[in-house]
Amino acid sequence: MIPKTIFLLAGWLCTLPVSAQQPPEAQSGQPQVKVNVLNVCTPSAQEQKEIASALARIPKQPPFTSDFEISHGVSTLTDAPNFLQPEQSTQISDQPSVARYVRIRREFPAQALFSSVQYSFSDDGQNMVETLVLHLRDPKDLIQVSMEDSASAISSPAAMVSANTPVSRIRLERFGKSSIALARCNGSDNGPAPDQSVYDPLFRSGSELLSDYRRLLGASHIVPAELAQIPTPRQKSAAKQKLARPPGEKN
Repeated sequence: MIPKTIFLLAGWLCTLPVSAQQPPEAQSGQPQVKVNVLNVCTPSAQEQKEIASALARIPKQPPFTSDFEISHGVSTLTDAPNFLQPEQSTQISDQPSVARYVRIRREFPAQALFSSVQYSFSDDGQNMVETLVLHLRDPKDLIQVSMEDSASAISSPAAMVSANTPVSRIRLERFGKSSIALARCNGSDNGPAPDQSVYDPLFRSGSELLSDYRRLLGASHIVPAELAQIPTPRQKSAAKQKLARPPGEKN
């Protein structure tokens, strides 16, 4: 004969909440999300080697095919345009900004390590940003290499593309792995700026490459000419005011 206490214990176990036997994902109803945080200010020694290796693979005097593309337009920005943490000198507004941009793309020969290079220039009235992106033809490990510089105290786009502004951000997009990035970081209220002197050779190498491709792609004359075809917000406002004047009113 089975004691009554055994039946009571079995019944109590059956009434336990089902959630106690389920994994944490089932309890919350939401899948777990893995977030990778890039250490852009002080990348590790191994990450420095990968950045140096990627930059060394970029040809300084590449042959281009006859294929090319030049485009310009206007883009409304609702978020910070930079792919990394902005420097303190970068001016960012809470309001959406309108940026004029120019893009230049050239193709490499079929036997080249890289398939294409794209240079872009954007100006939102407060900040001017240059970005150089090179795509690999066979991305077994590395997909693309990006370099970026920015300035907010340059008088005109023509002056910006002629000033050889040093690179402030370098990024590697890798196949099946998290990205690697390096950026110039300034101090904040929470502490002083980190010592980044060890990364000077990488920034210098990136700046030289951007300068080379700025020249090879003819950015110094293409960018001002293309932007001249896009009226600035101030020019648009002046044109509207001129059209809105009553008939017969003299300038």
